[in-house]
Amino acid sequence: MTQAATSASAGSSEESDAATGSTESAATAGTTPVVNRIKRAQGQLSGVLRMLEEGRDLQEVVNQLKAVSRALDRAGFAIIAAQLRESARSGSVSDDDLDALERIFLSLA
Repeated sequence: MTQAATSASAGSSEESDAATGSTESAATAGTTPVVNRIKRAQGQLSGVLRMLEEGRDLQEVVNQLKAVSRALDRAGFAIIAAQLRESARSGSVSDDDLDALERIFLSLA
């Protein structure tokens, strides 16, 4: 799962860069807290796998899956917010950039 998560993460970053026309990667947009959030979600997902292997209660497993999903959604939103903040700071936000960021943002919803 780590490899899949990494690939998905990299794909999102590339999609973001391509959509905004930005040469800045998600990693350089000040995303250390996001990386930490994703690592926590990775740990939670490992816990879900253990729960499944142990035959734990369905409701407990689903609750943990919801927590992982929320953590990943929030990480995605934080990446987009960081890019928007950086673009606003540099004064280089065009209508096309805002439209692209909006599309990326809405793709997470």
